Amino acid sequence: MRAVQYREIGAAPEVVTVPDPEPGPGQVLLRVTAAAACPADIALMSWPAESFPHPLPLTLGHEVTGTVAALGAGVDALAEGEAVALYAPQGCGRCGPCARGAENLCRRAAGLGRYPPGLGAPGGMAELLLVDDARFLLPLDGLDPVAAAPLTHAGLGAYHAVKRSLPRLVAGGTAVVIGARGEGGIAIRLLRALSPSRVIALETAPETLEAARAAGAHEALPADARAADLVRELTGQEGAAAVFDFAGTPHTVGTAGAVAAVGGEVAILGPGGGALAVGAGTTAFEVSVSAPHWGSRGELAEVLALARGGGLDVPVETYPLREAPLALERLHAGKPAGRPVFLPG
Repeated sequence: MRAVQYREIGAAPEVVTVPDPEPGPGQVLLRVTAAAACPADIALMSWPAESFPHPLPLTLGHEVTGTVAALGAGVDALAEGEAVALYAPQGCGRCGPCARGAENLCRRAAGLGRYPPGLGAPGGMAELLLVDDARFLLPLDGLDPVAAAPLTHAGLGAYHAVKRSLPRLVAGGTAVVIGARGEGGIAIRLLRALSPSRVIALETAPETLEAARAAGAHEALPADARAADLVRELTGQEGAAAVFDFAGTPHTVGTAGAVAAVGGEVAILGPGGGALAVGAGTTAFEVSVSAPHWGSRGELAEVLALARGGGLDVPVETYPLREAPLALERLHAGKPAGRPVFLPG
C-alpha cells in the first residue's frame, strides 16, 4: 500500500510503498477514505533529533475516516464495509479516565508505549490503517467522510474546550477566539451554534480576519498591541467570559489574560510555548486557566452528531495522497484556506 511517511529528522515526508497490514485478534483493518492534515503533524516533524520520541519511519495521519476492510478474531462490534471515524487518543482502557471514555487523559498510555496513530503509532495517511480496538471507531451514519475527517481532532479539540466553558457563555457575554485559522475557526462555528454570547476573533492576516467573519465571528480584530484595549472597549471594560487561545505564544497568552473578565476562563490550546501567570494583581479576580487536550470518545460522538445535523461545516481542501508532501508544506506555510484532506483512492 502507499503511505505518507516521515522518514528522516528534518526531511520532508515521502509517499512510499509499504506492506499491507493484517488484523490480529481484536484488531480492525480500516480502508482509509480520507485523512486530514493537522498542525500537530507539522509540530511532530519540527522536533529536533535529540528529543524526537518515536522510531522512524513513521506513517503520518491521525484525523481519519474509512470503511472497515477486515476484522480480526473476536471482533463483533463492527461489520465489514461500515463507514467509521477514528478516535485517535488511545489509552490503556482500564484507568479511571479511560473508563469514562476520556482516553485523551490516560496517564498510563505513554508508559505502555501507546500513542495516537500518526503521532507515534503508524497513522492513516495511507491506503490502510490497522486499529487496535473497535472502541476507537465511531459510526459515520451517513456523514460525509471527507468533511468528517478533520472533526476527529480539530473539531473534537475545539468542542471539548468550548463545551467546558458553556455555563459561562450566557446572553450578553463575550467569547474571544485568538487564532481563527483551522481549529480556531471551528471554535467560532461551535460558539455560534451552541452559545448566545458575542464572539470576537483576533488574528494577524487580513484574509484570516475575513475567514473569521465567514465562520460567524461578530467582530474580527487584528491581534496587535491594541487588541486587548479594543476588546475591553467593545465589552464595556468587562472583558470576556471565556478566551480560547489557539496560538499559545507568549504574546497571545498575554492578550488572553488581559481580556479575561472577572470570574472568566482562559483556555490555552495552541503550541506556541506561552504561559500565563495567575495570581493577585496579574489577572482579574477568580480567572481560571486551563490547557484542554483533545476530547473524549463521547464528545467525538457529539461532534459527529452536531455535524450530521448541519451545525458544523468545516472548509476543506482535497488532495490525492501522492500530493500529501506538497499539501503539508502549504499547511506549514499557512496557505490553505481549508483543512487539507488526502484521498488515498
